[in-house]
Amino acid sequence: MKFPFSVVATLFFAVALNAQQQQQPAQKPLLACGMQGDVEILCGTRSPEDLEQTPDGKFLILGEFVNARNAPPSGHLVFFDLAKKTYANAPVTAQPLKAWGDPACPGFPGETLTPHGISLSKRAGGKWQLYVVNHAGRESIEMYELAKTNNAWSLIWHGCVVSKQAFNDVAALPDGSFIATNPTALQTPQTNLFSGEPSGYVSRWTAAAGESELPGTRQGYPNGVLVSADGKFMYFNAWTAKEVHKYDLKTMRETGKVKLNFMPDNITWTKRGHLLAAGVIDARGQCADRGLACQQAFGVAVIDPATMHAKDVYDSGSKPLINGVSVALQVGDSVYAGAFGGDRLVKFNWRE
Repeated sequence: MKFPFSVVATLFFAVALNAQQQQQPAQKPLLACGMQGDVEILCGTRSPEDLEQTPDGKFLILGEFVNARNAPPSGHLVFFDLAKKTYANAPVTAQPLKAWGDPACPGFPGETLTPHGISLSKRAGGKWQLYVVNHAGRESIEMYELAKTNNAWSLIWHGCVVSKQAFNDVAALPDGSFIATNPTALQTPQTNLFSGEPSGYVSRWTAAAGESELPGTRQGYPNGVLVSADGKFMYFNAWTAKEVHKYDLKTMRETGKVKLNFMPDNITWTKRGHLLAAGVIDARGQCADRGLACQQAFGVAVIDPATMHAKDVYDSGSKPLINGVSVALQVGDSVYAGAFGGDRLVKFNWRE
């Protein structure tokens, strides 16, 4: 039986995690919702795997990475009200546009959605575009316009690109094209997914040329991806290798990388134009001294994109705050962390 990509990835992670748990105590129960010392736990969502902020700064956009093996996909795109601390499914309508995506797109996915990575950027012409990696019904990039009517945000679906391989994250570009990671495109039955050996690559899609692999991007589980504002550089995470790579999109070669002490999942921009990476501590035994399963332990680091030097921002230590951290996003003098599992966001203070 062929399982959806999200299930396969979860199974791989569970195998590695179970092996680690045999050597240390079982996971501690997660801390309750609300304030926990200097950290705030904001419950009410499901698997908020990736985050973006609306242009007015009032909401977070969440991609809920929910895909149960024996049930219909039930993930949503969600707005989190930063002031009220409430979650609500984003209102979605459909208006197909030829200029958005592939003319061969099968059509509006409706409520069948398993969002993974998401990317919000301004399109040439001024509209805000939200690109969403989807694993439900089809492996695709779904393309929405983020629109504001009567002081309320909503999403308008305009098109899609059905992919050759399962994507993980996406970076939408102003001309409507995108960069996306294909973490398991090279995987074989012999691949040790958690060894750090190359398992996938990064690809680029344009309306004129379609999808193609970017040379020199074969790494250990390519995960989160960003593109610089000028379009010259791409940054992507090699999750199992615990690395962040810098890549010149003109010369099509790597120009730098940095090693982290955790497995970087998604990356986001800070207010000063630095990279913010977040992820779980290695599940293969490098946090046995913490006395909890490594899926709960996570780290956040800030990276200077010019020098590719990293500095630790946060280490959860032994506090069981959240399971499976996958993203950290700066909002003012705070950081919101989301995860590929669980019911919560975690907020902590950080001034860059």
